[in-house]
Amino acid sequence: MLRTQALASLQHKRFHADGGSVYAAVRLQYAKPLTRLIIALQTISDYLDNLCDRCHTYDEADFVQLHHAMRDAVRPEAPLRDYYALRGSPDDGGYLTNLVQTCQTILSSLPGYAMVREHVEWLVERYCELQAIKHVEPTLRKDKLVRWWKPYRPQFPDIHWWEFAAATGSTLGMFSLFLAATTPLTEAEARQLFDIYFPWVCGLHILLDYLIDLEEDRSEGDFNFVACYPSAGDVEARIRLFAETSHQKTRQVGDGLRIHHDVVHGLLGMYLSDDKVRQQKAVRNHRRLVWQFGPTAWMYYGACMLYRFVR
Repeated sequence: MLRTQALASLQHKRFHADGGSVYAAVRLQYAKPLTRLIIALQTISDYLDNLCDRCHTYDEADFVQLHHAMRDAVRPEAPLRDYYALRGSPDDGGYLTNLVQTCQTILSSLPGYAMVREHVEWLVERYCELQAIKHVEPTLRKDKLVRWWKPYRPQFPDIHWWEFAAATGSTLGMFSLFLAATTPLTEAEARQLFDIYFPWVCGLHILLDYLIDLEEDRSEGDFNFVACYPSAGDVEARIRLFAETSHQKTRQVGDGLRIHHDVVHGLLGMYLSDDKVRQQKAVRNHRRLVWQFGPTAWMYYGACMLYRFVR
């Protein structure tokens, strides 16, 4: 089962690592270690998601134990654990621990990691909490997610509970902070980047992801954050708000890097060029967002179409 899910995550979720690796192209001297770091962490994320989602179990304690791998991956000094302890400790040939150690080794070498670490760990902790909750018994998920969100409501008063949950499901904030850690930076710069990505860019990322799966999740009875909106008009208005806010905030990045701004255009291009959009009447209208964001967004839309054809 472990081998089956590991191979399935590599085959069917490769585009997650492809997309995340764009951050490694910014500083060429760190391109190789950043690529290895981003792919290793994203692979852990996708693999564990499969183990929680496709193994016919609703054991929240097991999901928490599995996701200690992600927590340990971003703590260079953390000892390894038996991540499969609640599954009978099966042998995966060192696959998961090797991914964890890859992350730890590279993070320990980044000159600015100490300044971003607090924010990375916060994002990873929320991500792991989400994964544990959203894979429990379906009838319990909504209530558990709402209870989980309530303590964070004062900190993020402008978003709904399902938007908060969606934002915690993105790894882009982590990757942006990894890039920032390749040079020394101040605490204020690290905080600014965190505030830009969470909840805005991260929320846009996952809301678009759930948007294109709307019909598929409805037909299969799967939980979908976009389906929590009361109307189609609310869906369109809120996703536009996340896109516009992300677009505006990424222009304010202190180091002047345009990668963060381009990521917003890239998200629109990647998700709204997906063939699932064309197949869903309720979703097709969202392609107007691409045209509203101008030539750069159009370019990424076309590039993503080409990427899918070539790949």
